[in-house]
Amino acid sequence: MASTLCNYLPELLCKFPAIDQTLMRGVRKAVDDSFKSFVRAYGNVIDALTTPLQHFLNGLESLFVNTPWFIVLAVMVVVVYFASRNMRIVAVTVIGMLFIGLVGLWEDTMITLAIVTVSTLLAIVIGIPIGILMARSDRAQSVVNPILDVMQTLPSFVYLIPVVMIFGIGKVPGVIAVVIYAVPPMIRLTNLGIRLVDREVLEAADAFGSSPGQKLMNVQIPLALPTVMAGINQTIMMSLAMVVVASMIGVGGLGKNVLQAISNQFLTIGFLNGFALVAIAIIFDRTSQAYGKRLQRHTEVVHG
Repeated sequence: MASTLCNYLPELLCKFPAIDQTLMRGVRKAVDDSFKSFVRAYGNVIDALTTPLQHFLNGLESLFVNTPWFIVLAVMVVVVYFASRNMRIVAVTVIGMLFIGLVGLWEDTMITLAIVTVSTLLAIVIGIPIGILMARSDRAQSVVNPILDVMQTLPSFVYLIPVVMIFGIGKVPGVIAVVIYAVPPMIRLTNLGIRLVDREVLEAADAFGSSPGQKLMNVQIPLALPTVMAGINQTIMMSLAMVVVASMIGVGGLGKNVLQAISNQFLTIGFLNGFALVAIAIIFDRTSQAYGKRLQRHTEVVHG
């Protein structure tokens, strides 16, 4: 029916009037050439800025991989217990990590843990200050929110394009891509947590003569911690999801194995590495959620 109708209508109404392809090629070439010129001009500066991150990542990865497995497991059990105070979560941690070791994925898991740890720390360092700025300024929130909307809407693969063009291939570019993908919930929930602080509590702080900085550090941030912990939880989960995608640009660990399994149609290897990622995700998720609930109860007792 559509083709019959187009027989009686001008071509302009049947085919969308796209921009001339020659013009589009010229624009794309100009933008790409400008981007490449910028990278060539400032490549040394970019390398110098990312060198400390490279050293930190390599050092943490070496620490995780070269430390005997029973010490790593013992430290994880202690951290999980003191964060959650839940023996069921501790048992899940032990079972999950033993499963990972028994199927021969311990070293790859340690590499993945190092990448996720560094990515999460960077996301926290970047996200919390931006979230605080948004909470203290409606104008900043109106500017940052649309950017976060775009970041959370873009497909994860798209982040790899500018990262590879600027930083090349390797672990550090992969970590940067993971951070860009995982930082929005950290920013949003920090902003939300501070804005949800009871106005009466803030008025009481003002009555005691607290400065804006004192009010932020002693009242708003402590009361917002449960929500901030939810942001950290979401950041960790998104980092684990992005690690698989970032393996396309040289990030090792479990993500690399999943990518190889896809390329070579190795069903068993793919599922085993997938289960290892799921085990880590469950451990992080349950521990951070339990810690967040403990913070919530503590806050309610102190300020109830």
